[in-house]
Amino acid sequence: MKGLLDYIPGDSVFHKMNPVTKLFFAFVICICCFISSNAYFLVGLLVLDIVIGLMCGIKKRTFTLLKGLIKISIFLFILQVLCIRSGNVIYEYRFIKITDNGVMNAFRLVMRLSCATLPLALMLSVTKLGDLSNSLVEKLHIPFKYAFTMTTAIRFIPVFASEMAGIMEAQTSRGIELDTRNPFKKVALILPLCAPLLVSSVRKTQSLAIAADLRGFKFRKKGSCLKSYGYKARDVFCCLFSFVLVAATVAVMLYS
Repeated sequence: MKGLLDYIPGDSVFHKMNPVTKLFFAFVICICCFISSNAYFLVGLLVLDIVIGLMCGIKKRTFTLLKGLIKISIFLFILQVLCIRSGNVIYEYRFIKITDNGVMNAFRLVMRLSCATLPLALMLSVTKLGDLSNSLVEKLHIPFKYAFTMTTAIRFIPVFASEMAGIMEAQTSRGIELDTRNPFKKVALILPLCAPLLVSSVRKTQSLAIAADLRGFKFRKKGSCLKSYGYKARDVFCCLFSFVLVAATVAVMLYS
């Protein structure tokens, strides 16, 4: 996760869009993924996610995220295929039984995982977290402390990933083989490392709380932000496209 949620500067239409609109658009795509069970429609949503990444000018990050999702999807696909026994048998050997229902359900699962994960990650890549929290307070009237908590949690994901990488490098320098291919052994070696990560996280949280208090966090209100986040024509078009996407999802669900 290191660097995968960092802001990437640019001048694309999504960079200039209101953060609330981008968040709404990402959630609409996620909802459509779970509403529809049509395999072709899910493939279309995945193509839409990739097109959005290309339009944002973050081709490298888009395919990096997709590559990571493919690794997870392969494991989930095999697990689902082996666990689902209902349907017509495609292949059977001893205790291994692969059915058409198992393959289709596994395919829908991995497609939903990919289609629902990519939009939010891409939208966060083209949105400054400060703008996101301020727009949530201004447009959705969410209390600043809740908006700040959400964006801070997102901001700390790569920080904690970097901390974990540093702890693992320190343990490797002491002769602990964390790069073993045995997954059970690797989990057993990594679990004890969660304790120093937790201690480091508590320290960072305390430092952040003190810094926030010194900067008048408790007195922050809706009118404290100097920047205004208005809606433009591109935001209206994006919302209309979102409603069209929902209508198309419902139509596919009813007629498939």
